[in-house]
Amino acid sequence: MARPTGRPRASGDSPTGLGTRNDILAAGARLFCAEGYGSTSTHALAKAAGIRQASVYHYFSGKHEVLLELLLGTVQPSLDAAARLLAVTEPPEQRLWALCVADVRVLTGGEENVGSLYLLPELGDERFSPFHERRSELETAYRTLVAACGARDVERATALVLGLVESVILLRRRAPETIDDETAPGIADAALRVLEVDADAVRRARESGAALLEEIAAEPTH
Repeated sequence: MARPTGRPRASGDSPTGLGTRNDILAAGARLFCAEGYGSTSTHALAKAAGIRQASVYHYFSGKHEVLLELLLGTVQPSLDAAARLLAVTEPPEQRLWALCVADVRVLTGGEENVGSLYLLPELGDERFSPFHERRSELETAYRTLVAACGARDVERATALVLGLVESVILLRRRAPETIDDETAPGIADAALRVLEVDADAVRRARESGAALLEEIAAEPTH
């Protein structure tokens, strides 16, 4: 069914400078994190984005679709990085280190702490199943690399590594001023230590990981 076209903007310029769709996403991130998903209406989204309410429905079928796109944005970049890291032949410790860094950087990026929305009760709705599916795929990638690192209990070790990576969500909420350029590498180091990787291998992973991330980032996307 065709969505109402709506006028793109009620007044003024785009708050983000990136167009109306991104204005809605930015408004959604801000309101969902500050007010909660249930307390945010499409009217509030439109007002925050500087558009008419009808225009929200031109870009999204409802606020659930805004939330879904925001959540996918916290997973898909890391999933893309994971696919490339699984395809290269560097030692698994270096690849896992790089994935942890990439993932933490996604979770600490952006103006709002969108990862904090992971625990919303509304995420049990089947409309958010694409997010759960992508997150499960990312967990599988972690599991593959954890196993390649020689973990004795792969399931437990994977849970611990993911717990370390996603701990940055709570850190960002409680003490955002402590997050800096060392946060992601520090968490990646800790993830390898959880797997009882020896100190020399952790050091090599840190030395080689940044270059590996640059290498996969430079690869063309298809």
